[in-house]
Amino acid sequence: MLSLVLKKLGSQCCWMDTRDVLIVNPTSSNQVDPDFIESEKRLDKWFSEHPSGTIIATGFIASTPKNIPTTLKRDGSDFSAAIMGALLRAQQVTIWTDVDGVYSADPRKVSEAVILKTLSYQEAWEMSYFGANVLHPRTIIPVMKYNIPIIIRNIFNLSARGTMICQLPDNEKGDDQGLESVVKAFATIDNLALVNVEGTGMAGVPGTASAIFSSVKDVGANVIMISQASSEHSICFAVPEKEVDAVAKVLQARFRQALDAGRLSKIEVISNCSILATVGQRMASTPGVCATLFDALAKANVNIRAIAQGCSEYNITVVLKGKDCIKALKAVHSRFYLSKTTLAVGIIGPGLIGGTLLDQLRDQAGVLKEEFNIDLRVMGITGTRTMILSNTGIDLTRWKELQKENAEVADLDKFAQHVHGNHYIPNTVLVDCTADSDVANHYYDWLCKGIHVITPNKKANSGPLDRYLKLKAQQRSSYTHYFYEATVGAGLPIISTLRGLLETGDKILRIEGIFSGTLSYIFNNFTGARQFSDVVAEAKQAGYTEPDPRDDLSGTDVARKVIILARESGLRLELSDIPVRSLVPEQLTSVTSAEEFMRELPKFDDNIAKERQDAEATGEVLRYVGVVDAVKKEGCVELRRYKKGHPFSQLSGSDNIIAFTTMRYKEQPLIVRGPGAGAQVTAGGIFSDILRLASYLGAPS
Repeated sequence: MLSLVLKKLGSQCCWMDTRDVLIVNPTSSNQVDPDFIESEKRLDKWFSEHPSGTIIATGFIASTPKNIPTTLKRDGSDFSAAIMGALLRAQQVTIWTDVDGVYSADPRKVSEAVILKTLSYQEAWEMSYFGANVLHPRTIIPVMKYNIPIIIRNIFNLSARGTMICQLPDNEKGDDQGLESVVKAFATIDNLALVNVEGTGMAGVPGTASAIFSSVKDVGANVIMISQASSEHSICFAVPEKEVDAVAKVLQARFRQALDAGRLSKIEVISNCSILATVGQRMASTPGVCATLFDALAKANVNIRAIAQGCSEYNITVVLKGKDCIKALKAVHSRFYLSKTTLAVGIIGPGLIGGTLLDQLRDQAGVLKEEFNIDLRVMGITGTRTMILSNTGIDLTRWKELQKENAEVADLDKFAQHVHGNHYIPNTVLVDCTADSDVANHYYDWLCKGIHVITPNKKANSGPLDRYLKLKAQQRSSYTHYFYEATVGAGLPIISTLRGLLETGDKILRIEGIFSGTLSYIFNNFTGARQFSDVVAEAKQAGYTEPDPRDDLSGTDVARKVIILARESGLRLELSDIPVRSLVPEQLTSVTSAEEFMRELPKFDDNIAKERQDAEATGEVLRYVGVVDAVKKEGCVELRRYKKGHPFSQLSGSDNIIAFTTMRYKEQPLIVRGPGAGAQVTAGGIFSDILRLASYLGAPS
């Protein structure tokens, strides 16, 4: 019918019944081998009898040597096109299909998958074996011999260039390519079971593997992957889940005597598995591919059950839990730069600091994607009463409106489960912007589930010592990260500086600093004839203090920062071990409201004014400081006097200043100084921790 249409349109055309030309030898119920010699003879004869410019040939059918019609079995139409291309020594074979080409991963599982411009024959072979919608492996065999390219095109999208499958171009064989060009694509096979045969009696005994796989063959099971340790102590292989019961039964029967005698210890079936295959011809002899692959899986909290790699190195195959398959696929695809390094982000506490962070994320999102390959998707925002959730990422230009339109009742467990449960994004981070102890109590469970945690909340690190040690131990024992730079000094690099000193072998002797931006402002302005209560009122009016200034003046916040630094320095102290000089008069601790406190505070101005006058008489100033004495293994929070030439005396505004005295910086302490309070700098410190996490998870630095 097609040939007649073309003739009517004026083309010189005829049609070929390929049963008269293609000769194949059936080798099994689902496979045939082309007889190229006989087929070439018949093709020459056919051309001599049917000279024509355009030929329409039937696909999928052929004949046996006895001229009995048969089919080319599964994907026979593509196979017949490849056979005809080889017989004709064609310049190329185009396979028209319903996709734009071959993807770097299944686009239904990885939305960022890209169309590959080229694949080598070997890469396409590997991809098709592992279930990728490319070609049947046998389709590639006929054209490889004559180096004929195959083009995969979309008949519904003629503008798409498609994917060319050909001999690997010379310009892709250079050693200066990055890992992202070494690995071409990823494929998965689901619904598998892993069979593990194990025992000391297997070592050095010839024929064990033969007996295992002969038994598997007898039940007609398809072995998809095999892995064996060099010790020969065990051998494992993957088979389809639907065939594993028959395999286990036949192996139990075949090796019953060896099991009873103890030569084999067990025949184990591990169900609900998937295979993830990493494919790339240039992986051969390229250092670092395996390391990068396994690092990406580890950082996505994915456990590997078995590994296989042939000496050709075209393919690295891993077996993992079925429930981890999509997460693993997304993680490795992202790691090899085929898509953005993507993080699912949950923001807890969209108040002043959390709201400022959301605005910073919104403003920087485009730059991070384009220049740094980082995609931060806020999947949820929760406050104490309501929360908003998204499956693809909240529009941060409208997050405040969405809070009013789409909010639901806040549930922290549901929130964490939602943000972490999206398997299309391998890495999850929860950002706690609150000062809530109840939220901090969830950190350990989140880390155990593979959720990264970033916070300016001081409650976890300054709470009970045993809980802090448990949290740090979990962080060290896993690839899950816990960052808290903003707990001390807002956006200042205090924690990272301390860690850098300790990790490079320095010894901390003393840490002393003005850690409160509020109290820094108050004492920087408590000069001359000014009354203390007036300066506190001014700070409150300017927004430097908490709604109740007693929260700042009590010194508890500074004590929490001191205990955090003490613990980071290796001291095992409780918050109750830190003596604190409170600036709240004892008589005012129990007043019911902040307003009443501010009315009564002027009555106590004389006491602290006397301390200021005594200091000024000796050329000194008052500063409210926290101290960690690592030598004496103690800490304190107190009001101290400093000479006017001292760095602590020269602050302005609400700046913080921290001095590290160490074995290296003994004569002249290492000083970090800058704004230590305010929503912008605190949110910036949190944002910096998020980007540090992205770098650890594979984003280019």
